[in-house]
Amino acid sequence: MSATTVGPISLSIPNIAGNEWSYVKECLDTGWVSSVGSFVDRFERDLAARAGTQHAIATASGTAAIHTALMAAGVEKDDEVLMPSLTFIAPANAVRYIGAWPVFLDSDPVYWQLDPNKVEVFLRTECVQKAGATINRKSGRTIKAIMPVHVLGHPAPLKPILELAGRYGLVVIEDATESLGSTYEGRPTGSWGLIGCFSFNGNKIITTGGGGMIVTHDKALADRCRYLTTQAKDDPVEFVHGAIGYNYRMTNVQAAIGCAQLEQLDKFINRKKQIAECYAEAFGALRGWTLPQVAPWASSNWWLYTVRINEGRARSSSRAVMAQLQAQAIQCRPFWQPMHLSPAHLDCQAWNCGTAEALWRDCLSIPCSTNLDPDSQQRVIAEIQRCA
Repeated sequence: MSATTVGPISLSIPNIAGNEWSYVKECLDTGWVSSVGSFVDRFERDLAARAGTQHAIATASGTAAIHTALMAAGVEKDDEVLMPSLTFIAPANAVRYIGAWPVFLDSDPVYWQLDPNKVEVFLRTECVQKAGATINRKSGRTIKAIMPVHVLGHPAPLKPILELAGRYGLVVIEDATESLGSTYEGRPTGSWGLIGCFSFNGNKIITTGGGGMIVTHDKALADRCRYLTTQAKDDPVEFVHGAIGYNYRMTNVQAAIGCAQLEQLDKFINRKKQIAECYAEAFGALRGWTLPQVAPWASSNWWLYTVRINEGRARSSSRAVMAQLQAQAIQCRPFWQPMHLSPAHLDCQAWNCGTAEALWRDCLSIPCSTNLDPDSQQRVIAEIQRCA
């Protein structure tokens, strides 16, 4: 029996299969290994082109990108940012870094994205307009921004969110960290809002080991982001700093890996789609299982293949299936705990997040690395069919 049929199967791991070694060697050979260099410039230029924006600023992480974007967009202490409760914790943390407050709203039950209908009801019934600002009746604070998160790589419904933002005087910051290569109505995620943010963590569709990127059409905003991420240094020679800045720069070595990974993005997305289609064919008849859907207005990069195992209808719960797979050395993971239930954010407001709670209970992400071989995928399928 081959190793691929008996060894552990990871959830989502890097696929180092292109020019990564060559580009990193160039960095080492030339000594350009730190936070400036030709690969940083190239990665920013190539990523901006892929994201459909005029500007891109490389950062040390996706969280750093979001933190910087919030500051550049004018979110300040005691402002509020509307965002989905069902998300990884990073965007909520970034809002708190500034001293601002996230307000957690619910997801839609079909595509699992921030629900614009609930956003509209919240803004209409729970807020009031005063002197051109949108004020949260409960907290008395100004709502400054909406941050849709493109959960699992599927785009959030951007046009209705942008329409609401325009109506209520809010800025839109896209957390596109999971969605590089995805599109909304044919246009890349990250290019619709005032600013978009990407992540290149090890489990993302492309990786730099760690790192992120800010993208925008606005040159003044791009300049502000670059300034803040490079310690707010005002003079190219003298160490004069005009603001509180951050060491949020990406290294040239990381950017070299990113350039090589970006060259393979289309291949990676195609492989993710093949994996998704194989799972859909295998699991379509499982009782109580809801498989991920792609909206007619969207294309997804299928970052993580995530199923919903409906409690009370399926034979086994999501956590029981997870335990069975883990016992067979097959890595999987549940959805994130909704932010309104997180001990870290219990002091933040949440509004009608029942769907987020149900999705957290029911959903499970299963192996979908771009280098997942067919034998390993069939092993995952067989184990699931045994217990589901």
